[in-house]
Amino acid sequence: MTEESTKQKVRDAVGGTTDARGGPVDVVLSDMAPNMSGDYDLDHARSVHLVRQAFEVATDLLDSGGDFAAKVFDGQDLADLKADIEPEFEYVREVRPDASRDSSSELYLVAKHRLTAPVREGDVVEVTIDDMGEEGDGIAKVDGFTVFVSGVGEGETVEVRIDDVKPRFAFGQPAE
Repeated sequence: MTEESTKQKVRDAVGGTTDARGGPVDVVLSDMAPNMSGDYDLDHARSVHLVRQAFEVATDLLDSGGDFAAKVFDGQDLADLKADIEPEFEYVREVRPDASRDSSSELYLVAKHRLTAPVREGDVVEVTIDDMGEEGDGIAKVDGFTVFVSGVGEGETVEVRIDDVKPRFAFGQPAE
């Protein structure tokens, strides 16, 4: 996975890359581990590098709402790795398998529900309310992506702060 030609073979095997609607796969799972050198810091760094390679392919191939899980060794670079993965998913968790030895530093980063939305939590965007939902929220579109907006009426154009993003829709409220 460290060679671009290998990554391309994986992309070709599953039929391409993502577009605005997402990609062709629902899950990317990486169980890769580096060749062990015996130097823990080096092995940890190599493990993180392999996860970054798998993550690159995952962002090319995962459909909206898809999941990513990757084995990694715990260590000093784990927090930065997790922080880089988190914006692409609804949430990311560290999971330590029961089957691992107590002394093992092996864990999995499990990232659920890929976000392919054109908006992120905290964004402020101007939208026009095109319709009203059953719950009374206004419905707007941002690049074809649905945003539910509380406290507005049909036909209004408002600046909206995005409060929560899901794989296929988001919630917002008028910005103050």
